[in-house]
Amino acid sequence: MRIVIIGAGVVGVAAAHALLAEGHSVTFVDPAGFGEGASKGNAGWIAHMDVMPLASPKAWRNLPRWLVDPLGPLAIRPGYLPRLAPWFLRFALASRPARIRASIEAIGALNCAALPAWHRLLTAVGEQGRLRPSGILSVFGSERALAAAAPVLATQERFGIPHERLDRARLAALEPALGEAAQAGVLYPTGCHVDDPFGLATALGEAALARGARLTRGEAVAISTAGSLGVRLAGGDTLPADRVVLAAGAWSRGLALQAGDAVPLDTERGYNVTFAPGALGLSRPVMFEGEGFVTSPLSGGDRVGGAVEFAGLAAAPNYARVDAILSRLARFLPEADLAGGTRWMGFRPSIPDSLPVIGPARRDARILYAFGHGHHGLTQAAVTAEILAALVAERAHAVSAKPFSAQRFGRS
Repeated sequence: MRIVIIGAGVVGVAAAHALLAEGHSVTFVDPAGFGEGASKGNAGWIAHMDVMPLASPKAWRNLPRWLVDPLGPLAIRPGYLPRLAPWFLRFALASRPARIRASIEAIGALNCAALPAWHRLLTAVGEQGRLRPSGILSVFGSERALAAAAPVLATQERFGIPHERLDRARLAALEPALGEAAQAGVLYPTGCHVDDPFGLATALGEAALARGARLTRGEAVAISTAGSLGVRLAGGDTLPADRVVLAAGAWSRGLALQAGDAVPLDTERGYNVTFAPGALGLSRPVMFEGEGFVTSPLSGGDRVGGAVEFAGLAAAPNYARVDAILSRLARFLPEADLAGGTRWMGFRPSIPDSLPVIGPARRDARILYAFGHGHHGLTQAAVTAEILAALVAERAHAVSAKPFSAQRFGRS
């Protein structure tokens, strides 16, 4: 079939390979090219051990503390709050115990299949060397904070995710750069990251072109369904298609609405700064629990990033948020030189229940969704691609797409 993929980020390029492998022709539509959105500056984690949704009673307990600090882990620009109110209502509904349990099961199923899917994809295109299986480390400011994480660790164990608890001495032996502010930790030995997320996305995009895919630089403004299917571009041209995959990340909401699905998609603006390779002195990715940021040793440099800001797609970046992250990081890495660096801001496509949208559109099953992965875009890209290929072929996949249906939100 002729398949047009709207969006050339990591989800779109992974989907292209799954579809090309089954003999379909693929055309990308993207204004900027491969990996230029959220894929360009993310942390590079394959975070398959992360099975907890953001919506939870814990999030609501922390929310007042976060919101009074405009540079804290979560911020909402005042002028954006009225527009965000419906999203937060959905977030509140997703924080009920039954909904949390359902979200955990769905995220767990997807994330447990994520790393094997990445191995299959990267092996198929000769890029398996991009995975770095060095484990992922979570750092806590006290033994008490680690003890409070016991329910999360128990949930991860239920999904077969191994971990090792570390006291201060073992933590310091593993990562000597960590100062006294890091009092305990959890090592996930099966965690891994990629050498460079932007490099990965562009390499996969170029490999897709080498397999016969095409790239059309332009903005998709409509998906026409009257009669023959097609993607209409801002310049007026229409690309004919037998199937359309909507994988435009934070820019997917309007096209999904045209297809009959009012998806509560908003954007979590994430910030980061990248220093020279080795500047932080850490040998593996680190999550600083309760601080709202992570670090990653990438081939292009050591990256520090995180936090959540709700301000939409148009507001200018507030790089004071990077300064706030670095001031907190300095407590944990007292010997690191945190001056300079290259700063960046990107848009995570966020759904209130932390589940992506994968599956057919309400009004036309020839349109397939693959967006809204939030903090797990890189993690879930390869398995999302496999699910999409199965949907196109009308066969079952080991991970059911049902929990990720756009129709869970009701009618537009």
